Amino acid sequence: MQVLPLDSEDNGGLDGPFHLLRLRDGATVGHGDIQLVSRLTPDRREIQILELRCGIIRAQALTPRTSPTYTEKLLGET
Repeated sequence: MQVLPLDSEDNGGLDGPFHLLRLRDGATVGHGDIQLVSRLTPDRREIQILELRCGIIRAQALTPRTSPTYTEKLLGET
């Protein structure tokens, strides 16, 4: 698990949530959900863009080692 705090100065995830779904046949499908719109795309170009964004978000996020500590700290503050 990796956490990208919303108050992070750099946040590649501000355009909204998305998922990359890897199918059993090896294909990848992108899924985006924005309010009343849910969309699947098998378009290779769009998948490449989502994969790049995923990499950027992972690079900006806290490390897998520090993310749980950050989450526990937030849970303790409520």
